Amino acid sequence: RRDRHERAGPPGGRPGPALSGLDGDVTCHWRNLPLLYARESDRAVEVAQKAAHAADIRPLLANWPPADTLIYSGAGLSTLRPAFDRACLPQREQALRKVIRNSGWWIV
Repeated sequence: RRDRHERAGPPGGRPGPALSGLDGDVTCHWRNLPLLYARESDRAVEVAQKAAHAADIRPLLANWPPADTLIYSGAGLSTLRPAFDRACLPQREQALRKVIRNSGWWIV
């Protein structure tokens, strides 16, 4: 029997040294598409946009409402992204999600 404070499995967190570049230099981590446009680097957005427009990827994303609105209709770059100063974002993701949600862009 486990104590109620004992974990059922290994703790979460960052990957080990073998995957240390996975979140940052090589890729970025975002939970929902609006977060990509609100907080990630210009390069990350550029790469995501380019990948989404690739002939083999576009059909997979075309019927997903967030991709249709933010990527293919252009609202991510023209409206959502300019609404945020990435040099002065809230420190907690929850606060950023709230701002996105209150402005009507929390599309998941």
